[in-house]
Amino acid sequence: MNAERLTSLLEPIVSQVGLELDRIDVVPAGRRRLVRVRVDGDGPDGHGPSLDEISEATAEISRCLDDSGAMGESPYTLEVSSRGVSTPLTQPRHYRRNIGHLVRFTLNPTEGQKSGETFDGRITEAGEETVTLEVEAENSKPHKPVYTTREVQLADVAKAVVQVELNRRDAQASQEEN
Repeated sequence: MNAERLTSLLEPIVSQVGLELDRIDVVPAGRRRLVRVRVDGDGPDGHGPSLDEISEATAEISRCLDDSGAMGESPYTLEVSSRGVSTPLTQPRHYRRNIGHLVRFTLNPTEGQKSGETFDGRITEAGEETVTLEVEAENSKPHKPVYTTREVQLADVAKAVVQVELNRRDAQASQEEN
């Protein structure tokens, strides 16, 4: 069964558990097929689905696939996960769910450029058409950075990926205050 038909089958099931179907991939894996299902949602804290929600979705998806016979008689392995930190942000809801996170942005090239500007910014607000960021000011010094606000049109974003932070700046500030 192809991913489009699986999407039609699984979208209502995933929606029933309060999540959104983000992507489905079906790839051969020897004699089996690997069915990768990526889900998304607000979760209890508004920043993506919880492990409990993913577990519930996995059980429902598995039951649906088995009951419908959609996968036929050949064996398959089901893998259900969230979008993951390295998956590019593409929808306004992705930006909203990542408020407070540091994101590397690459903008579409403007006229006369071969590549667009790349910079990091922390999402402070996210709307349907724009995202507001806290970015390091140009005249900022590395040991004492100064931050400013920048608004970016989502239509101008070529790629946006959340950056993994081992030492978040706000966590460092609260430790320094103590």
